[in-house]
Amino acid sequence: MAFDIVKYTRASDAVGWADLDFDEFERNPLPEHTLRSLRYMCDVEYHTVCYLRDMLTTPSHKEPEIAAFMTMWNREEFWHGEALAAVLERHGIHVDYSALKAKRLKLGFKDRLDPIKQSFGSNLIGLDFAAVHMAWGAANEWSANAAYHRLAALEGSEHPVLAELLKRIAQQETKHVAFYATQARERLAKSKKARVIARFALRKFWGPVGSTIAEPDEVKHVMGHLFQGSEGRKLVRGIDTHIARLPGLDGLTIVENSLEARGITAEDLEPTPEPAAA
Repeated sequence: MAFDIVKYTRASDAVGWADLDFDEFERNPLPEHTLRSLRYMCDVEYHTVCYLRDMLTTPSHKEPEIAAFMTMWNREEFWHGEALAAVLERHGIHVDYSALKAKRLKLGFKDRLDPIKQSFGSNLIGLDFAAVHMAWGAANEWSANAAYHRLAALEGSEHPVLAELLKRIAQQETKHVAFYATQARERLAKSKKARVIARFALRKFWGPVGSTIAEPDEVKHVMGHLFQGSEGRKLVRGIDTHIARLPGLDGLTIVENSLEARGITAEDLEPTPEPAAA
């Protein structure tokens, strides 16, 4: 089914959380490892604008449907960051614009060079770049969608307010997946050159969402928290299956490979034994 960009742009809205009882977080705070993952997710969502900035230097911005989508996508991702920041605030973790500015400054020359590299490389590829962009975006959004659903499942019984918020965010991420995947299928199917370049780029350069802005230890924590063990690995293989079904990308296992590279296993961890009674 074709993605209806007109319907999407007219219906696009900020994720809502005003009706959720965030006082529950003060009565029943989230565990430290979950807060750590939420902070990572929050940073990723707020940095979407940097990704948009880089894409605006490429041929993708000349495509009307892509330009319209990315305008709304950036807006929705910003509000995902706002929602997660509101949860963190209830735990004494402040994510404000000064903190975001400091993180971007910490990226240094890499952040300043990214738009130049994107512009140079993408314009060498030409119009086929949009297909590569859409395939890369689909991989990212499938991963993000799985991450939100997974964290909602892990925390659902103990923290239903968080689970509900994460499900609302995931619902919007599902629409993002639909756009990227639809565009990727259509564009990759039309161009052998695009298929070859997309396959090479994803196999050689793709990394977990956020891995370009976060410290390696933080990336490993989040990937391990969400995808460690047999259930997590099942989700990861599902993401790879979606990616591999795009034209020209059969056999790719980029998400599972990223876990293996970070030493995150498919084995279930043994529960920590309870201390012996005194």
